[in-house]
Amino acid sequence: MTGAQALLATLAGAGVEVVFANPGTSEMHFVAALEADPRVRGVLGLAEGAVTGAADGYARITGTPGVTLLHLGPGLGNGLANLHNARRAHSPVVNVVGDHATYHKQYDAPLESDIDAVAATLGPVVRSTTPADVGKDAAAAVAAAQNAPGGVATLILPADASWSDGGAPARPITPARPTPSSTVDDVASVCRSGEPAVILLGGDACREPALRAASRISEALGVRLFVETFPARLERGAGLPAVERLGYVPEQAEQQLSGARHIVVAGAKPPTTFFAYPGKRGDLVPSGAELHTLAAPGQDVTAALEELADLVAPGAEPALAPAHRPELPTGELLVATWPDVIGALLPENAIVVDETNTSGLLLAAATAGAPRHDVLSLTGGAIGQGIPVATGAAVAAPERPVINLQADGSAMYTITALWTQAREGLNVTTVILNNRAYAILRMELQRTGAGDVDPTKTGLFDLSTPDIDFTRIAEGMGVPASVATTAEELADSFRRALAEPGPNLVDARIPPLL
Repeated sequence: MTGAQALLATLAGAGVEVVFANPGTSEMHFVAALEADPRVRGVLGLAEGAVTGAADGYARITGTPGVTLLHLGPGLGNGLANLHNARRAHSPVVNVVGDHATYHKQYDAPLESDIDAVAATLGPVVRSTTPADVGKDAAAAVAAAQNAPGGVATLILPADASWSDGGAPARPITPARPTPSSTVDDVASVCRSGEPAVILLGGDACREPALRAASRISEALGVRLFVETFPARLERGAGLPAVERLGYVPEQAEQQLSGARHIVVAGAKPPTTFFAYPGKRGDLVPSGAELHTLAAPGQDVTAALEELADLVAPGAEPALAPAHRPELPTGELLVATWPDVIGALLPENAIVVDETNTSGLLLAAATAGAPRHDVLSLTGGAIGQGIPVATGAAVAAPERPVINLQADGSAMYTITALWTQAREGLNVTTVILNNRAYAILRMELQRTGAGDVDPTKTGLFDLSTPDIDFTRIAEGMGVPASVATTAEELADSFRRALAEPGPNLVDARIPPLL
């Protein structure tokens, strides 16, 4: 058995069913092993950002490792932005990165680079040196991805360790169980104190069992609840507690947290602003408030919230969102109206991948009472996540409709993932919110006070010269597409896209917010 065959056998033995790949010469023996083994499916991406984002989306839905195959250091570097998002989502991702043969590295060939250093910025790194090492190293990488707080692990596979004989598969390593929280009693005292308190939910606390427990606490004691600004996977809709997300804009978040004497983080990090702004605080914990940790990322936050609810709210019931849909709007398509179209027509059990940025400010209200659905958001803030994450989610759950609500500028970073959707026949409906601008940067220009510049006129934020024709781009990659300029057209296109098998794209043209 070669090292490559041992690697594939080890991954399959650990339950890996898919490898998202953009390979090169150094990875050819692993590609051959992948093609020969029906247990693991290879999914090709045309660019590494599409591959890494798809692995993240797959992992968020399955809870099992999303595996990538990348070519040397530049391939890893090209996929780094969406690996950053995966790390912030705590998604279990294993990168298999090919390297030059061990005896070839001395020549400093053109693609030689310090892969270990780049990979170490993401999480644990394992480097195989012989084919005998590959199986056990692969098992260690999978375990590291499942156990590490960030969730991203990298296995570096030299070409000669891959093609040489002497490999053997390794048994999977049982993941460590989440650490129990030891602060439940302390937080119970805070909740019972009568002083204004907030619980900020993140990670697994955004799933149904933890949401119900948190809502019981809120109903019994008046503790306010918020979900972190960009949750990895938030379960919401009719029949579930509707918990408001903490605002991206610092002033909004400050208002949401104002008056609190206690901030309790449950599976989330303490709240901070995304960026520094001249003359403003970066810490969003109100002045004079105390910060408490019920469960840090990597701890069993669901068990902690359920134990806390049983302590302080034994007879309380959670407040559940009633079934409700907005009326279908009419007329020109606007930032204020397009979310109502989605809320009115969102199908049962959908996965919503949200990279709407400034265009989606009203989306949460429009979909709060829609049928139950999952929302996957832009966890790390590195744009270009939406189309790839939707691709991976659709591979993970082919029976569920995947809706990608996608800002236009962000779409262009990784738009080649549409080709993978067409190739694989994935059930993804992409709605491009096309305002022909980097509207988020227009907003940030004003907020940072960076000189006397009209944000609507600077060419660095304008996407209208030339206009981007998303329908022709999509159709050129095998994805049917249409244009919507009115609410009625969006509703018709959205219905049709949901009814047709395979991927579809709607270019929803709206005016910019600024």
